[in-house]
Amino acid sequence: MRRLPLSALQAFEAAARTGSFRAAGEELGISPSAVSHAVRKLESLMGAVLFDRQSRAVHLNTAGEALMRHVASGFDEMRQGIETVGSRSGNLLRLHCAPSMAAQWLMPRLRDLLAKQPWLEVRLAAGVDYPRFEHDEFDADICYGPPRQEGLIVIPLGEETVTPLCAPDLAAQITSAKDLLDAKLIESDNKRVRWNSWFDANEIAPPAPRGSRFDRSFMAIAAAVDGLGVALESTRLAEREIAAGQLVAPLAGRAKDVGYVGHYLVFPRVAKARRAVRMFTHWLTQELSLPPPKI
Repeated sequence: MRRLPLSALQAFEAAARTGSFRAAGEELGISPSAVSHAVRKLESLMGAVLFDRQSRAVHLNTAGEALMRHVASGFDEMRQGIETVGSRSGNLLRLHCAPSMAAQWLMPRLRDLLAKQPWLEVRLAAGVDYPRFEHDEFDADICYGPPRQEGLIVIPLGEETVTPLCAPDLAAQITSAKDLLDAKLIESDNKRVRWNSWFDANEIAPPAPRGSRFDRSFMAIAAAVDGLGVALESTRLAEREIAAGQLVAPLAGRAKDVGYVGHYLVFPRVAKARRAVRMFTHWLTQELSLPPPKI
């Protein structure tokens, strides 16, 4: 049996899965030309062309599809074996999360998760420089907005309701959507749903920008709790403050809310073999009352 270089098979598998030498190179931490060279070396050793090449993409031909079925299966078996006997044994979850989702929703639930799964170790990082998983720094990411990278498993985390929220003592002044035209409106600069969208949904011309501005939802929510004005935020992110009576939705049932899918759980296909990733995925979707994912 002819021995084929593992590095060439890795390059082939990544290129076949992503449909791009560039994306495969980003995933493997090498240049697109190195991926192309490795694939051509594999084709030469096998005596078969595996891809139909275009200017910016590559597509498996019949021979490539046949090889990919076996190579993908083989890599999955290897990864599962390594996870089973490796030093991490699948117990460590290296998670990246959007800052406001981490602070407002995930952190309050970690204690319960770890109590139910005492074998689990969590390393959590929060930031806006979302990982691309090239250097195996993270197993999974809860990102805000659709992921930009191809070749990942993507699980939308359900629709969120965005509505005006304020401290109870301000709520008495807001009885209709038009009352917000004179209110102090707290802006979240990096949100996908902002005040203009809410006013448009309620068929009202939005007022000129004014009031406090923040670049993270958790700061806008805290500002609303402190009475700085009315925040337009997700009820998911503000659920603790709403439950505690620190924030109320003064226009509930009186105006149109905006619904959208804000967050996604994403991870590389190789990560689905890890025990911690599979467990966290099922726990997360259960907490959000979502259908069990098929991974």
